[in-house]
Amino acid sequence: MNNNISVLELKRILRPGINLIDIRNSTSYKLGNIPYSKNISKNELMFNPEKYLFKDRIYYIYCEKGIQSKTLVSYLNSIGYKTVNLIGGYKNYK
Repeated sequence: MNNNISVLELKRILRPGINLIDIRNSTSYKLGNIPYSKNISKNELMFNPEKYLFKDRIYYIYCEKGIQSKTLVSYLNSIGYKTVNLIGGYKNYK
């Protein structure tokens, strides 16, 4: 499975029900986000993934520039989750 997705690829699959997670702080999320995304902090996902994720589903994760989400995706995939990083993050999406 590819651990990265481009903005163009994400826009093609973006629809209600997509498992899209914004790991930025709530203030940044409220100022602007990708449609259909949920806001869950990076620390919450890192330390309590079982509270938010199922191992049989794919999740697309983004942050501001794609750096923190890339690290988180690598970690989550290493413990059995199926996660994909948005290349360039929200900054690249706008």
